Amino acid sequence: MVPLSSEERFKNIEHNLTVIRQKIAFAARESGRKPEDVKLMAVTKTVEPIFINHAIECGIDLIGENKVQEFLSKKPYLKLDGCEAHLIGHLQTNKVRQIVSEVSMIQSVDSIKLAKEISKRSQALGITTECLIEVNIGDEESKTGLDLALLMNTIEEISVLPSVKIKGLMTIPPICDDDAQLSQYFYKMHEIFVDIKGKKIDNIDMSILSMGMSGDYEAAVRHGSNLVRVGSAIFGPRLY
Repeated sequence: MVPLSSEERFKNIEHNLTVIRQKIAFAARESGRKPEDVKLMAVTKTVEPIFINHAIECGIDLIGENKVQEFLSKKPYLKLDGCEAHLIGHLQTNKVRQIVSEVSMIQSVDSIKLAKEISKRSQALGITTECLIEVNIGDEESKTGLDLALLMNTIEEISVLPSVKIKGLMTIPPICDDDAQLSQYFYKMHEIFVDIKGKKIDNIDMSILSMGMSGDYEAAVRHGSNLVRVGSAIFGPRLY
C-alpha cells in the first residue's frame, strides 16, 4: 500500500470531517436535539502534529490524547489557541504530576486513588482540574473504568475532594455483534447519567456524557451522547 502524500491526507481529513459532522447532525436531530448540542472530539493517538493542526484549521476545537508522554511530546508543535485538549486514556497515578495543568480535562478517572492524586497535584498548582468518571458499562475485566456497583459511592467521595470538578461520565462499551446490543449499553449509560444529574450533588456538574467512537458515534448520539471521540474516521487508519 502506497502511503498518501500530505496533501492527499489533508483532503481526506476535510472530506471526513464534513461527512462526520453531517452524520452527527442527523443523529442529533433523531434524538430531538440540535447538531450543536453534540461536541466532536478529534482523537489524535499516533497522529502527527501537521495533521492535527490541519483538523484544527478545519474547525476542530477539541482534541483527545490517550497517552501522557505522546501528548507532551506533541504539544509544543500544536496550534492549540482556541482548541481544548483532553486526556482520554488510562492514567496512572505516577503520571498525574506531568499532565495536570497541561490538559483542560481528564476523561478517564476510574478510582478514588487517582482522583485524590489529581486533587493533590491540582491544589499544589492552585488550579481546579475538570474530570469525567469513566464507567465500565459492560463489566469487562479487560477494561478500565468503575464498576456500576461502585459508581455512586465513588462519585460522592470524589465530589468532596478539593481542586477537582466532576463534569460528567465517559464510557467505552463492549464490542457488540449487533446494533441492538450496542444500543442497550448506550441507553443504560444515558439512564445512569440522567439519574446522577437528577440527584444534584454538590461539586458535580453532569453536563458531559462522553460516549461513541469512530465505529459507533451515530448510535451513541442517538442515545444521548453529547461528546463523541473520533480518531481513525477523521485521520484514517492509525500508523503504529
